[in-house]
Amino acid sequence: MLFDALAPSSALQLTGFADVDAFRPVESMEDARSIPLDVPNFAAARAVVSLPASRIIVMRSFARILDTAYRMPGGMVLLSMTDDLQVNFKGLDLDARFFVTLRGTEECHFVEPQTNHHAMIILSPDLKDRGWFDRADDLRAHVANRPALLHIRQLLLDILRTASVQPLLFQTSEVAAHLQEGLLLALDDLFRIDTTSDRTASMQGERSIKLVQRIDDFVSAHPTAPIYTADLAGEFGVSIRTLGGAVSKVRGMSLHQYIRLKRLWATRARLLRGGGATVATCARAQGFHHMGEFAAAYRATFHEAPSDTLARGRQSGFRAG
Repeated sequence: MLFDALAPSSALQLTGFADVDAFRPVESMEDARSIPLDVPNFAAARAVVSLPASRIIVMRSFARILDTAYRMPGGMVLLSMTDDLQVNFKGLDLDARFFVTLRGTEECHFVEPQTNHHAMIILSPDLKDRGWFDRADDLRAHVANRPALLHIRQLLLDILRTASVQPLLFQTSEVAAHLQEGLLLALDDLFRIDTTSDRTASMQGERSIKLVQRIDDFVSAHPTAPIYTADLAGEFGVSIRTLGGAVSKVRGMSLHQYIRLKRLWATRARLLRGGGATVATCARAQGFHHMGEFAAAYRATFHEAPSDTLARGRQSGFRAG
């Protein structure tokens, strides 16, 4: 597998995450928010290498809904490291042929129905513009030239392996600059898209994304209230079909499933804080009033009883104190 041949070093930061709670601090530093979709099979890993004016992050992700705010003044390139990528990107289904680019700031919405392996190349503003980005604040997906994509994948793996076994090379400015120049040349090739066959994916679905954001705000503002599709559609001035279609497009599930999932995660967050809370008070604070149905849904999602989560939260709080 991608990470099996790597070991951490002074040049390679390598971290594995056995559960989502261990992964949360990484997200909080990067202004990202995930809702995992397969909690019992959670496994993530992350490798980071820094070059003079760029940073490489290779990630084994997990099935999730992901909202993140990218701030990339120098630019970013995001590409798949394997051929089995499955991701919905701002309402658009992408596979491993695509790579994503951004320079500037943009809100981004992903649904990953499975584990994916991808690389993010973050470029320093100090790098001269090589004509890669058409304009700022424009998040865009492109279909890659296959040989160029395979080349840059292999190059990234070579850089990670070198950082793992020969970390001292990265302390030599000449060697580090040479590695970076190879990466920049590979990016040049990746960005040479034949305009006659360019299938650049326009980022459609902004209306759907805004509707989902309004749903998120409404659920947060009314945590205990029952939410009915017809009432929500009336509140937003859209049809039920439009509302349901927006959630399905952006989140990959029905409106009912999505609202229940958000409330289950909010309940879990409260249980993990421990203190004097009870399972019932935490559940009712998120609109769950039938404890039997709540417990069944909770166990199906997290593969543990809510009382077990609360016990872990109280134990952590006791240790912290």
